Amino acid sequence: MTKAIQLKLNDSIVARWTALILIALMMFFAYMFVDMMSPLKSLIETQRGWDSTTFGTYAASEYFLNVCGFLILAGIILDKMGIRFTGLLSASLMVIGAGIKYIGISEGFQTTEFCQWLNSWWPALPGSAKMASLGFMVFGCGCEMAGTTVSKAIAKWFKGKEMALAMGLEMAIARLGVFAVMWLAPLWAKWFDQSIVAPIAFCSALLCVGLLCFSVFVVMDLKLDKQLKAAGELSEEASEEEFKFSDLGKIFANKMFWLVALMCVLYYSAIFPFQRYAPNFLEVTLGVDLETASRLFSCFPVLAMILTPVLGALLDFKGKGATMLMLGALIMIACHLSFAFVLPLFPYKWLALLIVVVLGVSFSLVPAALWPSVPKIIDEKILGSAYCVIFWIQNIGLCLVPLLIGAVLEATGGYTVPMMIFASFGVVAFIIGFYLKLEDKRKGYGLELPNVKK
Repeated sequence: MTKAIQLKLNDSIVARWTALILIALMMFFAYMFVDMMSPLKSLIETQRGWDSTTFGTYAASEYFLNVCGFLILAGIILDKMGIRFTGLLSASLMVIGAGIKYIGISEGFQTTEFCQWLNSWWPALPGSAKMASLGFMVFGCGCEMAGTTVSKAIAKWFKGKEMALAMGLEMAIARLGVFAVMWLAPLWAKWFDQSIVAPIAFCSALLCVGLLCFSVFVVMDLKLDKQLKAAGELSEEASEEEFKFSDLGKIFANKMFWLVALMCVLYYSAIFPFQRYAPNFLEVTLGVDLETASRLFSCFPVLAMILTPVLGALLDFKGKGATMLMLGALIMIACHLSFAFVLPLFPYKWLALLIVVVLGVSFSLVPAALWPSVPKIIDEKILGSAYCVIFWIQNIGLCLVPLLIGAVLEATGGYTVPMMIFASFGVVAFIIGFYLKLEDKRKGYGLELPNVKK
């Protein structure tokens, strides 16, 4: 009987990996929706009267409410209410936001009085862009909240087990969404007579499927908590009761936390905003059509999908997390400089594909090492808040950088300066990664040590 109590649901390989797949599918569909408009930039500018500045404003809107403080609130909700409530809330917000965005982009909305009213104030931004941005804001709240919830859920289900591998696989599955949408969005648009509405409708439906997947995970997590109580271990409810708002001060007073957060915002500011513009960049630089450019960039997450779980396993059993962060930043710098100066001189598709795929290697190294490092420096009971604060800081960059890139692109008419801006983020990220490694060596947080305890 004692043995039966000690064997919990997450001790089962099948159960814990099934739980991972369920929450990863939710993020897979979310990532599809995030980048769905990237390969449609030319179409929406033609059909809805947008320009690069408008597109940059729309891309930045995903993070606006998060930057205004929602992510801090999300962290408190996560630590107070738990992963089940927060996950269902985040998935629901994504569905609601997708619905609003669908309405804004739809053909019928353009002729409504409400759209005309939206056009009347701040005329520089079309009514369709305002409505789409509102929907993207709501979606962004859910998406970023879901990201932190998934991180805490994996930390719970894989504690003392293959945590980095699990986080790596979750990221790989999510990035498969980027690969899929770069291929599928132009095809959906083509099949429906160059419609930009069809891809939005399909991805919105997939978000509903993601909500159902997380609902199944909730049932499994409830059973795990009952087993944790029966085994006399701290349940999630118990840890939530211990959470105090004053504990947030421990996060802000932690130097290692700030180094990880700064590394995060700099690195991701050179990746996610770039994804918004990458298909159009390849379209312009290589002189190819939209579909070809999107397919070329779809290979960006391919190596990341393959390598991230492998690197996660390496991190679990061998360590070297801080070193991986520095190497990832170096590769990113080289790729963005190649986009700026090498590809325009030698506009070959094979060369573009090579640089895109190598950038995917960087996108494997940094996230695989970054997210499993947080539980090593932050107390478990405020781990959700820590992840949310990191995401909040990250969202500041993700909100401002698309606006910056859109404005620079409009002013210069080319992508050389934007690519140099992305590369500069990598330079500072590398410096911070080096300092992070030094601090870890001095204080002994274990960032270079394996995760699996023998």
